[in-house]
Amino acid sequence: MIFVISGVITRIVSNSFLNVFQKILTNKGNKPSVVNFYTYLGLTIIGLCFIPHIKFNFNAEVIINFLCMGILGALGNYFIIKALSLGELSSLAPINSYKPVVALIIAFFYLKEIPSITAIFGILLIILGTYVLHIGGKYNNKKAVFYRILALIFSGSEAVFIKKIILLTNIPTSFALWAFSGLIFSLLFLLCSKHKPTLTTAKYLLLLILSVGLMQYSTNFVFSKINVAYALALFQLSTLLSVFLGINIFKEEGLKRKIIASVIMIIGAVIIIIT
Repeated sequence: MIFVISGVITRIVSNSFLNVFQKILTNKGNKPSVVNFYTYLGLTIIGLCFIPHIKFNFNAEVIINFLCMGILGALGNYFIIKALSLGELSSLAPINSYKPVVALIIAFFYLKEIPSITAIFGILLIILGTYVLHIGGKYNNKKAVFYRILALIFSGSEAVFIKKIILLTNIPTSFALWAFSGLIFSLLFLLCSKHKPTLTTAKYLLLLILSVGLMQYSTNFVFSKINVAYALALFQLSTLLSVFLGINIFKEEGLKRKIIASVIMIIGAVIIIIT
């Protein structure tokens, strides 16, 4: 349990900071498709370090999940970056809390993971917390909200295929395959966008790659221990950190309302952990 909690905390912190780096890169004029491609390129290089631990027993089932994971992951990451390039971090982060619901539905049919009543109640509390975060919020940029909703649908669906890859292989293999599959499809998206693969800064890209790598490996570890929907619900606590980072780094507003929402979300997370 201690290792699972440590994995969840690692994932929460790294996920919040990677969103900050994504927003900084786009604020500096970098195209989302370019940032998306270079992120997966760097992660694929990191994935090469896991070659000694990779299980090379690839079959049709692994390949199918590999392709689904790749296209959903690349799309999800692209739309997250696209949304952050247009909207506020603290306003868009709460939308991601609906990801457990997407994963719960897909995991129920694909992985046969059946959530308990108390776990569902915990998830509902976290969603209630996001509703409180929305009250009084500024959502003038409808495009940003739309892109963020697309991102959570794709990334929530991706989580199920990541879990399946973990069950078929192991954690190092799932990480390497995830990075390489994302690289393939992010390259296709970059070619279709016809944007030049140039970056205005390398420092924040390196920080982004390291944050995403840490985020994904801790995610895969937690997925190997508990149900996808439960894990994604706990991960939504990163919303709280994202809110504080958005307020302090990008000078966004609404702190009091977001603190109230945080209490509700923490209670929901505690219920899921007890379950």
